[in-house]
Parts: sequence; C-alpha cells; structure tokens
Amino acid sequence: MASSRIERDLTDLFEQWTGQPPTLVLPLAPSGSARIYYRLQGHEQSAIGAYNPDRKENQAFLSFSRHFMSKGLPVPEIYAEDLDKGVYLQEDLGFTTLYSYLLQKGDYFPDYLINIYKKVVEKLAHLQIEGGKELDYEACYPRKSFDKQSMLWDFNTFKYYFLKLARIPFDEQALEDDIHRFSDYLLGTDTNFFMFRDFQTRNIMIKSGEPYFIDYQGGRRGALQYDLASLLYQAKANIPEDIKEDLLDHYLNAVQKLVEVDREQFIQYYHGYALMRFIQVFGTYGFRGLFERKEYFIQSIPFAIRNVKWWLENVELPVEMPELTAVLQRIVQNKRFEPFDKIRASSSLLNVYISSFSYQRNGIPPDATGNNGGFVFDCRFIHNPGRYEPYKKLTGRDEAVINFLKHHSQMGEFMNDVCRIVDSAVEDYIERSFTSLMVNFGCTGGQHRSVYAADELAKHLKEKYGVRISLQHIEQERKGWEN
Repeated sequence: MASSRIERDLTDLFEQWTGQPPTLVLPLAPSGSARIYYRLQGHEQSAIGAYNPDRKENQAFLSFSRHFMSKGLPVPEIYAEDLDKGVYLQEDLGFTTLYSYLLQKGDYFPDYLINIYKKVVEKLAHLQIEGGKELDYEACYPRKSFDKQSMLWDFNTFKYYFLKLARIPFDEQALEDDIHRFSDYLLGTDTNFFMFRDFQTRNIMIKSGEPYFIDYQGGRRGALQYDLASLLYQAKANIPEDIKEDLLDHYLNAVQKLVEVDREQFIQYYHGYALMRFIQVFGTYGFRGLFERKEYFIQSIPFAIRNVKWWLENVELPVEMPELTAVLQRIVQNKRFEPFDKIRASSSLLNVYISSFSYQRNGIPPDATGNNGGFVFDCRFIHNPGRYEPYKKLTGRDEAVINFLKHHSQMGEFMNDVCRIVDSAVEDYIERSFTSLMVNFGCTGGQHRSVYAADELAKHLKEKYGVRISLQHIEQERKGWEN
C-alpha cells in the first residue's frame, strides 16, 4: 500500500480515537516483517500506529494484547483498530529498546544491564504462565502450538536457505531422521504455556526502567524454555556464560513461584530448545542474508556460529542425532563466514573518500587524489522524500527521512548492492596496498537520498573493516551545514 494511503488511514483512526487529527505522523524504523509503524502525536496524546496487510496476524496481536492487558502484564494498550484497512493504534512506549542498551554496553556486561535482564526474565515467566491461562489459542497464527509441524518448518528453512546456500554438505535422509527424533524429544517436556516465539531485545521496550513486551503476534502454545533460550542466546547480545547461568537461575526462581518445576529436567530441555532456536536463527539468516543478500544478517552469522560452537563443546542431550551434530560441526569449521581481518584492514594504507553531491547543482565531484575517479552511484531513481512538505527542510540524517527511505523506497536493496560492490573493491585494494578509493552518491539536490547513502556506506565500512574514511556532504556543506 502507498505510504500516503497508510498515513491517511492512520490519521483517520487517530482522529476517531482522540476527536482531533494528529499534529505529527512520523514513520518509525522498519521491523523485520511487512508491518509498518508510525508515531502519531496530537496536542495531548500520542500513539504508535501500525499497518499490516496480514489480517490474521493482526487479529492474533490484538487478541493477545487485550488478554495480557486484562491480566496486568507489561504490554501496550490497544486504543483503536480498523482490520478492514489493516491498521491499529497502540500505546506509545517510547523510543528505548533493550537492544539499544546492548549497543551502548561496550566490551563488558555492566551490573545495571544485568538488573534489567533480571526484570525481563521475571516478567517473561508471568507472561508465559499467567498470560497463557484462559488465552484464546484459536487466535494463534499460523499454528496454535509450537508442535512437531512448526519445528519441521524451521528445519526445512534451515536446510534449504542456510545449508544449501552456504554449501554445507549433508545426508538428507539421515538429517531428516535426526530432525524427527530431536523434535519428538523436545515435545517430551510440558508445552502448555504461552510461547512468545521471537523473544529478543528488539521486542522489549524499556520505559521508566521497566520492561514492556511488543510484537508477540507469532505467539502460540509451547514450552517455557524456548523464549528464555531465545533471549539469552541472542546472537549479537554476547552475554557472558556466567551471567547466562545467573539469569537462568533467576528465571527459574520466578517460575517456581507460579508452577512446580524440576530444575534439572528443565535445564536439560532448555539446552535442547536453545539448539532449536539456533536452527531457526540460521534459517532466518540464510533467507534474509544469503538469499535476500541483506548485509546485516550476513554479518550476524559468525555470532550464531559462536553460539553453536559453545553448545557442541558443552552440551550433551539424551537423543541420538549424529548427522545433525556432524552438520553443526561443519558449520563451525566452515571458513566462509569468518569476518575480514579488521586489525589488518584498519592498519592498511587505504583511505576511502565518500561524498554526497547534487547532480542539479555541481555534478560529479572531481577526484583530488589523482586516480581519475572511482564509483559513482546515482540515487535519483529512489523515491524522493524531498517531494513531500514534511521532509523538505530535513536531510538524510534526520530520523523522519531515514525511516521514510527505509520504509517507502528501494534504498535498502540499493545499499545492499552498493555494499557488496564496494566491499569487494575495499578487500582487493587492501590486499594490493592501494592507498585510495573514491565513492560518490548523487541525487537531485544532494540533500536526502545521497546524504543518507553516503552516511550508511561510511558506517558500514568503518564497522566491517575499520578503514580510514573521509566523508563529505558537498551540497550540505556548501549551504553551511557542519558535517
């Protein structure tokens, strides 16, 4: 659906709810799904507006939210909905996710973050156990429970989108036999609780120091262990093992206040469900990264491999699965996903000169290094936020423009392609001890699309390689904007 239509439908819904139209409709950063989010603000009230074309998924989320809210659980209140148009309004829980805390933590895991995680696992136990009581599981989508069929779907994604695309060899029948035995084993524990399904830090908001949960529309009946493993073994969270053990113990203390639990048996199944989650994550990274070629997911693969390596070295389950174990060992031994040597790259001779420019004003910038130019990427085919009044005075560094480009343009696919092309050149130039590479991004005015693209490439190259970057926004600096 066109962005203007979505914004109009959400505006109408906001006016029905408050009696007044919103004064601000701001697109938010995209999620990993087809859902599109906006922040709508009026004179006194604000809400998060969501658009999702999947009616059944919307019904699941709205049904779960109202049930959890009635039990006093930490979820957003639902203000208004129009399922025929695929839109609804929910409580605005602010800007801060648990993931944003992880980005700030540095190389160690601080005490304040451990305390936040303890609150999270306590509330998770209540959501799973108390929230699962009297829940209408008929609203679940696509299945009512995380049963064997659900597991086989995840295994198939793992096989065909990760193993095949990563060229990891496997005996299909032997692997299939292992997968069935493993699934049957996992279903030997109690599976009569609410399972969030994608319980990770991007789906946990922190408001006034307290955690709130969002995006549980894929929830269903299942085992307690899966969600905890999803949280503690999130690929990029990098939680130290001793802290994981402490949080597992803290979670079990919370669970034991609500239901009886055999701790030893729980932990054994917990390690099994951790492996199940790893398999699901590999499938997602394979589809999003190796198939769709999204750089973020490709860069996450080494972190997932690190989890599997630890698991193979420390866990033994009472179920025979020799081919699955051999496949996991091949993944760990595979060198394809090892990151480029960042220390070597950062100490190389290479300087990357990145510019944004205006085709209309000054055209393609000259190469001051004497190498007669480099890459020039034309952003003019990308949907231009500068055509719309709310964005005309903003630049590609403003949140509203960034989210517009992520949601309502081909910028994501474009930057994936750009990064693949430039990465190859950077790695080759480092190998050959070249000293400079020039990359230019142009758009009509040099204000929105090219500025965003230049910033994104600079950030990507700095994070991946650590090479020296010279970043210039020619048109904006001409206007007196300090970069």
